[in-house]
Amino acid sequence: MPEVQFEVDVDSPPDEQPGPNPFNRWHPDIPAVVEADTGEPMRLEALDWTGGQIGDNDNANEVRDVDLTQVHYLAGPVRVEGAEPGDLLKVDFLDMGPLNDRSEFGFTGTFSQQNGGGFLTDHFPNAAKSIWDLDGYTVSSRHVPDVRYQGKIHPGLAGCAPSQELLEEWNEREQELIDKHEEDPESIHNHPTGESNPPVANPPTTEGALMGEMDPEDAEAAAEEAARTVPPREHGGNHDIKDLSIGSTVYFPVYVDGAKFGVGDFHASQGDGEITFCGAIEMAAYIDLEFDLVKDGMEKHGVDHPIFEPGNRGPTFENFVTFCGYSVTEEGEQHYIDSHVAYRRASLQAIEYLKKFGYTGQQALHILGTAPIEGRQSGVVDVPNACSTLALPKGIFEFDISPGNLDESSDRGDLLVTDDPLG
Repeated sequence: MPEVQFEVDVDSPPDEQPGPNPFNRWHPDIPAVVEADTGEPMRLEALDWTGGQIGDNDNANEVRDVDLTQVHYLAGPVRVEGAEPGDLLKVDFLDMGPLNDRSEFGFTGTFSQQNGGGFLTDHFPNAAKSIWDLDGYTVSSRHVPDVRYQGKIHPGLAGCAPSQELLEEWNEREQELIDKHEEDPESIHNHPTGESNPPVANPPTTEGALMGEMDPEDAEAAAEEAARTVPPREHGGNHDIKDLSIGSTVYFPVYVDGAKFGVGDFHASQGDGEITFCGAIEMAAYIDLEFDLVKDGMEKHGVDHPIFEPGNRGPTFENFVTFCGYSVTEEGEQHYIDSHVAYRRASLQAIEYLKKFGYTGQQALHILGTAPIEGRQSGVVDVPNACSTLALPKGIFEFDISPGNLDESSDRGDLLVTDDPLG
C-alpha cells in the first residue's frame, strides 16, 4: 500500500482535522500540503462531499438541510515537482475504495427544491435519502430493495489550481450569465426547476469557505474571489464522470507552478448525468495515484481541457433496457435539438417504467442516479428533435425487468422522504 500523504478523520468536522485541513474553493494561492515526485505512488483520503453532514440513519431532513456553501472537501493540494504552466499533469488512478475501517456506508439524496433542487426537481420537489451498504465494491440499500450490483467507483471531482488570470475569467463570464438571467430569466430556458427565477451559477462567497492551510488573514480576502467547486471547468473540477474509475489515466492542464492538484467527492457508483444531484452513492474514500508530466502538453496536443483514458475495471454489463427521449417537454412543447430536454424525457420514461415493478418514483430516481446507467446523445442533427437514450443495466436487479415480466403486486416500500419546509 502506498504511504498515506493526506489522512482524514470522518468523525471530525472538515475544519478540525488532525492533519492538514481539506479545501473547498479553487484559488491559486491555497498552499500545497503534499509534495510529490513523478513516478511515486501515494495515497490520499477524502471526506464525503458534504463533510459529514449526512449520517447512516433514517433521517431525510439531513439532506433537506445540507449547507451547500460548505461543499466540496478536497484532499490536497498536491505540489508535483517539475510541473509548470502549459504542461499536462498525467494522473494514474491506481486504486480507490471506501474507508471501510472508519466509514462503511454511502448515501444518495434528492435535494429539496428549496435547497438546490436538481435535474427533475419539478417532478420530485421534496428531499429524500437512501443509505447504501458498501460490501467491497458491491452496493445494496435497505431503502431500495432487490437491487445489488458492483459499483463503478470514481472521484467525482479532481483538478489543478487555476491561475489568477483563469480565475478572473471564470468569475467574469459566470457573473455575466447571472446578470443576464436576472435581467431576462426566460433567456436561460434549460433550467426546468419549477421556480420562476432559479440560480444559474454559484458566485464566490466567503460563507462556508475552507481555504486549506492558507494564513487566516489572507484566507477571507482570497475567498471573496475563489471559485466554487460546484461545476467543471477547464482545469478539471466537478465532472462526475463515472468512467474515471480504477485504472484510468487523466491528463489535467497545468496553470500554476506545481499544478496544485486536488481530489474528492468520491462515489461508490453513479449513473451518467448524476440526475439526483446529491446523486451517486456518496462516500468518504481513499485513492492511490501516481503523477507524471507531459511537458508543454497543452500546446503540443492542442488541449486546454482535461482528457482521459478509461480503465478496464468493471462492472461490465451486457444486457440493458434502453429508453429514448426527444426534444419535446412533458407538456408537449417542442424544443430545437435540445439534448437536455431529451435526456429528461428518457429519464422520466425509465422512472415510469420502474414504477410498474413496484418502486416509487423517488426509488426509481435513486436507482437511475446510482446504478451505472449509460446515457447517450444519440442524435443531434435531425431537426427539430435531439435523441437521447438511457440504458438501464438488467443485471443490477434481482428479478427480470424486461418488458412482459411485470409483477404489479410487488410493493418495494419507499425511500426516506420529507415534505417539511426547509429547516
